[in-house]
Order: sequence, then structure tokens, then C-alpha cells
Amino acid sequence: MKISKDMIIVDVLRKYPKVVEVFEKFNMGCVSCLGVQNESIEKGCMMHGINPDELINELEKFINENY
Repeated sequence: MKISKDMIIVDVLRKYPKVVEVFEKFNMGCVSCLGVQNESIEKGCMMHGINPDELINELEKFINENY
């Protein structure tokens, strides 16, 4: 699955629950945040001062290695 900046965080977490490890690595407490229901990856990254491309690269790498 190709991850994009406009994907809603909760959709990624539902399809690949183990990626919570990647979000935690970037200090994004996405599992406990209500914003994941309607926040895109890009918006979440902006709110946390994270480069979305770096996060997406890590997410895709993790998915390729673990799914």
C-alpha cells in the first residue's frame, strides 16, 4: 500500500495496526488522540513539527517489512 499525505491517520492504523510503533517513534501519540479520526498524515505532522515525507518513508518501510 502506498501511503500518502492526505490519508486519514486512523485508516492507516486500522489497516496496519502495528504502525503505531512508527507514529510513537516520531512522538505522535496517535492512538490516544481523538484527532486521528479526521486528521490527515500531513496535518498531524504539521501539528507535531514533523516532516511528512520522513514519516511516510518510515511507514512504508515498516509496512513492507512487517506485512
